[in-house]
Amino acid sequence: MADDNKPLLIKRYASRRLYNTETSDYVTLDDIAGFIRSGREVQIVDLKSGDDLTRQYLLQIIAEHESRGENVLPVNVLNDLVRAYTTQATSMVPQFLQTSFEMLRESQEKVMETMTPGMKMPGFEAMQAQQEAFLKAMTGGMNWGATQPSETVEKSSEGEDLDDIKKQLAELQDKLSKLK
Repeated sequence: MADDNKPLLIKRYASRRLYNTETSDYVTLDDIAGFIRSGREVQIVDLKSGDDLTRQYLLQIIAEHESRGENVLPVNVLNDLVRAYTTQATSMVPQFLQTSFEMLRESQEKVMETMTPGMKMPGFEAMQAQQEAFLKAMTGGMNWGATQPSETVEKSSEGEDLDDIKKQLAELQDKLSKLK
């Protein structure tokens, strides 16, 4: 059985084919995205030069999802990322993004751990719907290994609909971009 703590090694051949060293078969970008969604880290290296190509392929996976209309990153966030590459902010952006996603995952795990099946908490449905909409917007509907309720909640018990949640998310993104 493979050690899930170490990255799955994928080798890229000169033909640009990607080879999974654990299963000894060729894989696609969609396969690699599936490994990542299931919680597995991957490392992609060029067979001949030994260069690490992981970042290049992960960006390609994101670009393909965006080009299919699975828009996770709003245009203003993409603009901010481009600006970050041309300013002094490049040193703090990666740490900020990493910390933000870690906090998002941890908070979701804590909420799900504290809730037991059938437990009712005032406003929980509203919080759960808001969190699901936020996660769906941030991940394009991809499951990052976190526990999700089986049914989609369109409206919360508080009467907030999905449009209100999207509006709140956009306002938060605007505030974050202004914090620079």
